[in-house]
Amino acid sequence: MKVTWRLADGREITGEVANGLNMMEAAVANNVPHVIGECGGNLSCAPCHVYVDEAWREKTGEVGDFEDDMLDVAEAERLPQSRLSCQITASPELDGLVLIVPEP
Repeated sequence: MKVTWRLADGREITGEVANGLNMMEAAVANNVPHVIGECGGNLSCAPCHVYVDEAWREKTGEVGDFEDDMLDVAEAERLPQSRLSCQITASPELDGLVLIVPEP
């Protein structure tokens, strides 16, 4: 599947992502700046915080309780479309997904 990360400076990075990979792992593999996988996707940090493009919010699912707590400590401003990218898993339904990387 294809994913596009929009950076604060207007650049976009698009990469192919294998089904089952989470978006934090995919961002790291595609050298997306400011998406960091410090905890390896274990929900114990928040530097993989992204904003889900409005067109994709419903398809990426609901924020879980623990993710909700972690988003409160994210460095960038928390918005209604905030997610931890480690909690979004690649699937055929998300082909074309657009994630916005907040300014650090």
